[in-house]
Amino acid sequence: MWKIIVVLLVCAFGVIYTLPNFVSKSSLSGLPDWLPTKQLNLGLDLQGGSHLLLQVDAGAVKLKMMESLVDAVRDSLRQQGDNVGYRDLKHDSNVISFTLRDPADEAKARERLADLSNIMPNGQRDVVISFDEGGLVTLTPSEAAITARLSAAVDQSIEIVRRRVDETGVNEPNIQRQGQDRILVQLPGVDDPDRVKRLLGETAQLTFHLVDLTADLGAAGRVPPGSKRLPAIEEDGRSYVVKNRVMVSGENLEDAQATYQQGQPVVSIRFDGLGAKQFGRATSENVGKPFAIVLDNKVVSAPRINEPILGGSAVITGGFDVAGAQDLALLLRAGALPAPLDILEERSVGPDLGADSIAAGEIAGIIGIVAVAIFMIAYYGLFGVFANISLAINIFLIMAVLSVLGATLTLPGIAGIVLTIGMAVDANVLIFERIREEIRVGKTPLNAVESGFNRAFTTIIDANVTTALAAVILFVMGTGPIKGFAVTLLIGILSSMFTAILLTRMLVEFWLQRKRPKALEI
Repeated sequence: MWKIIVVLLVCAFGVIYTLPNFVSKSSLSGLPDWLPTKQLNLGLDLQGGSHLLLQVDAGAVKLKMMESLVDAVRDSLRQQGDNVGYRDLKHDSNVISFTLRDPADEAKARERLADLSNIMPNGQRDVVISFDEGGLVTLTPSEAAITARLSAAVDQSIEIVRRRVDETGVNEPNIQRQGQDRILVQLPGVDDPDRVKRLLGETAQLTFHLVDLTADLGAAGRVPPGSKRLPAIEEDGRSYVVKNRVMVSGENLEDAQATYQQGQPVVSIRFDGLGAKQFGRATSENVGKPFAIVLDNKVVSAPRINEPILGGSAVITGGFDVAGAQDLALLLRAGALPAPLDILEERSVGPDLGADSIAAGEIAGIIGIVAVAIFMIAYYGLFGVFANISLAINIFLIMAVLSVLGATLTLPGIAGIVLTIGMAVDANVLIFERIREEIRVGKTPLNAVESGFNRAFTTIIDANVTTALAAVILFVMGTGPIKGFAVTLLIGILSSMFTAILLTRMLVEFWLQRKRPKALEI
């Protein structure tokens, strides 16, 4: 009895959790929480959307790495009360060089710079430091260190891209790494791909700088050392000369929200504890001076500091419209990309093409089901009917498990389901043929059925385990569509074993107990 109850509960699970896929999402919103409401997510090839192949700008990663190393060299040589004199500190390609003012300071410089060269897991130094007799010092990052930095930048970019895409509400995006410096982004159901491209293309590096009031603001004016000229984000020809030193970094940003101030869309930002202290100190020490808000090397605005801002909150104004303020807030919440992303490839799949794919998959599935059902009834009679009932429940179980897992169904996934339909009756065929052999040797119907199921069990397990291993390998080693095919195939194998071994046996034995036939026609 307990076996019957378990089988019936599993079958009921398959039917109940498949039903939400046959109604619209809007009709499911008002249902109680305890009712199943999850539906299959359709992939890019079934519901349309955007396919983007992005590449992390390796040159920008290397440049940022070299600039950070230059800053580290400068900080190491400049220590309060005990500086090491140097000149011509610069980086050219992948080499940083400077000249000691006094060659006698070589020992002190070696000691100061030693912390900048670390041993990597491969046993090599990440930065090779060399000293010449004339006081020339060079620092050269190893290729392994550059590769590791680029790999870390790609991993960080993937996480930030995922956060930005999630903020837009795209359902079940596929974001994965391809090769050394590329990222594949598939966005099913995206109706505004241009907006997504803009969001992914923005680096969103937010920094706060003091405006250099000593500089000549004319376009041809000379920029003082320690400052740089940046254009305004509005692209109206204006520019600002700002100090190179970053007073507060967007890395300390805790939240950003689009809101309104005096009826105009603005972005309200809030810093974490460290950022709030830095922001409070910067505004307290520079009351009356303009404070430039810089986003991706463009000045959003440069308001004057009227009073210290100690609460860790501020407002960015820049003539935004509502969508612009929302997008900027989204970018700041998701974080800054470590390097720009270039769009190498862009493809769009129209919803009509996806509908055609679904229709083709449905037709293939229906043809497969009807052909298998007709064959089983024609060849095995009533036992074929039992096998067909198990086949129907098998399909419900596959759909139910995919719905509960929130899996994304793609065209290869449909191919896996259609293949499973053909394979689902294999176990029944093995069992029925074994029952036929038992009947030929003179066993009673009940004993023949019992022996047929027991003796075919090992063969069924062997056949399905080998196929399941292939599906697991496809899932582990494959990507994208291959994984979708492997998932549906693996779920189909497990459900078909359940329906063939347990459900079909229950139906056959229930019929035998009711009818008690003296001979089996199979």
